[in-house]
Amino acid sequence: MFENILNVFQLGGPMMIPLAALGFVGVLIFTERLLYLHKGQIRAEEFVSGIKSILKKKRVLEALTLCDETVGPVPRVVKAALLSADESAEAMSQAVNAAAVNEFSLIERRVASVALVAKIAPLLGLMGTVVALLEMFYAMGQSGSYVSASEFSGQIYAALLSTATGLFICILGWLGYSFLNGRVRALAHDIEWAANETMLFILRGMPDNENLHMSPEGEK
Repeated sequence: MFENILNVFQLGGPMMIPLAALGFVGVLIFTERLLYLHKGQIRAEEFVSGIKSILKKKRVLEALTLCDETVGPVPRVVKAALLSADESAEAMSQAVNAAAVNEFSLIERRVASVALVAKIAPLLGLMGTVVALLEMFYAMGQSGSYVSASEFSGQIYAALLSTATGLFICILGWLGYSFLNGRVRALAHDIEWAANETMLFILRGMPDNENLHMSPEGEK
């Protein structure tokens, strides 16, 4: 099997090397981003519900500990709301927004690189096609008036193979980008929802409409 792949690369011409490198980079980025997003995805509703249950008992430190022990952007944004719970609503909103913006940049990082791979791949394939065709026409000119198509079948194959490889990487790249983009949007929705739910609960959802206080004496 390895020999067959090597033969394909040899027949495809010199542009198969940068195409293979580009495809490999795309796979690495996709895999890294997929693992990162999967690791950060939690059941936001269950997590926020647990935070609310703890806050109803005024156990703020326990809620902060739960945020620290839970991996992902949602707990970090909720923690920002808890740390600013004894401040004004505007100050709390600013703190949560700052934390959310930071998390958005982290979950969106390098996702666009997968789309860039999809954009570059067909251009490299087209370049390989052009190079193969130029070599073929030059050889035809050197061969004289009588030229058999079979003599240049290898260069025709190389031209088509280069384009096909570029399109194949392009299709996979766009599929990977669309999948990652969907995961990013879902995670961003969870971040926004969890932040709003936590802030509303702190400001209006506590018994007797009392805000939380971060002093250790408030823990019972």
